[in-house]
Amino acid sequence: MSGPLAGLRVVELAGLAPAPFGCMVLADLGADVVQVHKPGSRPAVPGDFLGRGRRSVAIDTRRPEGAELVLRLVERSDVLVEGFRPGVTERLGIGPAQCLARNPRLVYGRMTGWGQDGPLADRAGHDINYIAVAGALEPLGRAGGPPSFPINLLGDFGGGGLLLALGVLAALYERERSGRGQVVDAAMVDGAALLTTFLHGMKNAGMWSGGRGENMLDGGVPFYDVYEAADGRYVAIGALEEKFYADLVRVLGLADAPSRNDPANWPELRDRIAAAVKTRTRDEWAELARGTDACLAPVLTPEEAARHPHNAARATFVDVSGVPQPAPAPRFDRTPATVPAPGVEVGMNTGEVLADMGVADAEIAELRRAGVIG
Repeated sequence: MSGPLAGLRVVELAGLAPAPFGCMVLADLGADVVQVHKPGSRPAVPGDFLGRGRRSVAIDTRRPEGAELVLRLVERSDVLVEGFRPGVTERLGIGPAQCLARNPRLVYGRMTGWGQDGPLADRAGHDINYIAVAGALEPLGRAGGPPSFPINLLGDFGGGGLLLALGVLAALYERERSGRGQVVDAAMVDGAALLTTFLHGMKNAGMWSGGRGENMLDGGVPFYDVYEAADGRYVAIGALEEKFYADLVRVLGLADAPSRNDPANWPELRDRIAAAVKTRTRDEWAELARGTDACLAPVLTPEEAARHPHNAARATFVDVSGVPQPAPAPRFDRTPATVPAPGVEVGMNTGEVLADMGVADAEIAELRRAGVIG
């Protein structure tokens, strides 16, 4: 493995979305991540890219022999990540107390929706529920309409997996001074709330006083919005500053538009911008805005994004076994990450990993025969 985390050993108890994404980030940056799956299990999403860059072992952690194998993995690892409800790994015998007893330097990352404690800790939920309680969902959407949820990007990935990876790295940094591991309690509701810090600051400063869709960054102003082009596709306009807005006016040919400084003019200005954008296709506007600071960009599909000239020049997307995927990020000048390897079949590396741990061939064969490993 290459990248700034080369040499870091991570055990990942396989789960869904946020924890795998956090571990994908660690693997992308060079960590040796071993996923622990249940024997015979299948990915919830076939071909899920979140499993890239890992090795996979199939261990029945419900069996004492399986739990013992995980603990032996932990003895030689730096990090363990799990994404179950509170108390599950404790019941399996691979909770923080059991793992830290085997390896006091271990960083034990826990990824949940509600956190390890609190009135909702043992309740089910999904991204939409966590961002709702975090106050991150209510502000999203158009004026007069219901809240609009951003797929599962805010809770699962932004407030979940990324904050989990950050917490693990922070604990590893602290370990360099103390020599001790610790438990990282990463909750999506906490992370989603953290993402709204700027919004809370704007509210406190009186700069976000309107309702949903009536403010500076939520479509409430005509110069920060999306508009439909002649071909039914869209452009995104974000000309907040005066000098950028001046460029936008020139690109759109709206020199006679009413002043944007008077909110009373905004309905007319929005209509004028919308009518102007409707006269050309999305890509024609993108070409006209190229080389300017008009802050006008084409709204691309995920597939189109991989082919955009800027993304292509920076290799923002990479080819993984013939399939374009987002590249590892961020970038490092001395220890760059390489193109990640594709995900492997469940349990493909079981024998290899156990042999690396020092488990004898005869014991591996017996564990396989007994159904403890797959």
